[in-house]
Amino acid sequence: MSPTSPAPAPASEPEPAPVPMPVTAVTCLEDRAQITRTAALELTAGVRRLRLGPVSALAVDRSLHAELTGAEADVLDVRIVRAWTPRGPQAPTEDDAPLRRHAYALQEQQTGLEHHRDRLRTRLDVLDRLAGDLLRDIAEGAGAGESEPERWTTELDRVDAERAAHEDELAAVGARLARVAAELGSTHDALALAEEEPPSLTAHIELTVRAAAAGPATLRVTHLTPCALWRPAYRATLDGDRLTLRTDATVWQRTGEDWSGVDLTLSTARSTQATSPPRLVEDRLTLRDRSADERRTVDVAVREETVGDVGPLQVAGPPGVDDGGETRVLRAPAPASVPSDGRAHRVPLSSASTTARTEQVCAPELSPLVTEVARFTNPTGHALLTGPVDLVRGSGFTGRGTLPFTAPDAPQELAFGSSDTYRVTRETEESRDTATLTQRTVITRTVRLHVSRFSAPDETGERTVTLRERIPVSEVADVDVRLREDRCSPAPDGVDAEGIVRWDLTLPPGAHRTVTLVYDVVARAKVTGL
Repeated sequence: MSPTSPAPAPASEPEPAPVPMPVTAVTCLEDRAQITRTAALELTAGVRRLRLGPVSALAVDRSLHAELTGAEADVLDVRIVRAWTPRGPQAPTEDDAPLRRHAYALQEQQTGLEHHRDRLRTRLDVLDRLAGDLLRDIAEGAGAGESEPERWTTELDRVDAERAAHEDELAAVGARLARVAAELGSTHDALALAEEEPPSLTAHIELTVRAAAAGPATLRVTHLTPCALWRPAYRATLDGDRLTLRTDATVWQRTGEDWSGVDLTLSTARSTQATSPPRLVEDRLTLRDRSADERRTVDVAVREETVGDVGPLQVAGPPGVDDGGETRVLRAPAPASVPSDGRAHRVPLSSASTTARTEQVCAPELSPLVTEVARFTNPTGHALLTGPVDLVRGSGFTGRGTLPFTAPDAPQELAFGSSDTYRVTRETEESRDTATLTQRTVITRTVRLHVSRFSAPDETGERTVTLRERIPVSEVADVDVRLREDRCSPAPDGVDAEGIVRWDLTLPPGAHRTVTLVYDVVARAKVTGL
């Protein structure tokens, strides 16, 4: 080599072969997932750069964490490297599916028809210009005294015939092109259902490690990934007085990689929820004297209120996981597999049985149906989060309801559909009377409930139906609500603090009973609004 010849360029460092990094554990949160990957490595002494993956391109960079165990080694750097490789059109090979080869042939046919259509349109445009030139030549010749009707007629007929032929061919090509486009669209829809295109955006994890000595090591990498969520779901089966409650987790994920045989954990933790306390604002209270009209009258109004337990407020927007204000963690007892297809997949979590107390209940003011209600205590050993429940009784599926948040060993009830052997009708009457001396207004309301039991000829035995009817509850001293037990028939079996009156009726086969409820609403003279 001569002294003036350039020195050879140093060889670039070869790209390391990717080390497979499968997903081994997943913690699914309310709107994302924490992915855990593990791999066994054989390290050499010194500094080494590893390429792991491929992994989901949706992985959150700032959440990436790597940890080495089993060797004297340190992690110097870890990062996610993404590559964009657009998929260009290419001819299918013999290994491709017949459906894909058919789609490629249709695309080629569509391209050829489009080119033929463009050529026909260009030819028609030329013929239009030729016809215009011919008509102009005839007009100029006639103005100059020339008369060649035979030649002019021949030329015009030739141009019109050629133009008509091209227009017919253009219409035929357009119709054929529409049929090919429709068939190609159907083929693409079938391909979308049968196959999945490989992602154009791929990602790998680049890891730089420094080992004091060669030896085996275990690498554990964790990161967050969006496009994954879960919600609880239940299945309640009532068989006589035994109730079996199965708890499932409905999981959706579209992260770009399948979860196959992973240790699945479900958590209600909200990693994106702000932890700062709310800002305090001034709340000023002022006092004023009542006016003369306000001293003379008391304005009241009847309002409807839903009786329920104290719990978290319902907010508008997409439903979340109601965990009672405390983070709950549930684990799948067996390895789970959830493909990355964006569809709902149910993962079994637990199943438990308990003794349930069933009763036939009817609230005629809300519905004339008599419903079978099962009351039980939570037997699963963990809190039941709010979610849909499939109801199965006797002959099969009876409907779907909602199971509210229930603590372990807390009482709960589920309605398993109506019974067709009962019929309940409701009648109401109201009278108003004002006393002359005291000027008190007395509103008397009478409610009659007619209950009938329709039974088969061979059916025997009595059954109990629980009827519930409500009376108003007064919040002001000037309005009094009095239950007229002397006029109620039969006498109620109980009245709770919310004004719910209860009767437990025992009905033999084919029986008919009438229940009468009478109560008075007494208002003083200065009360208005009733």
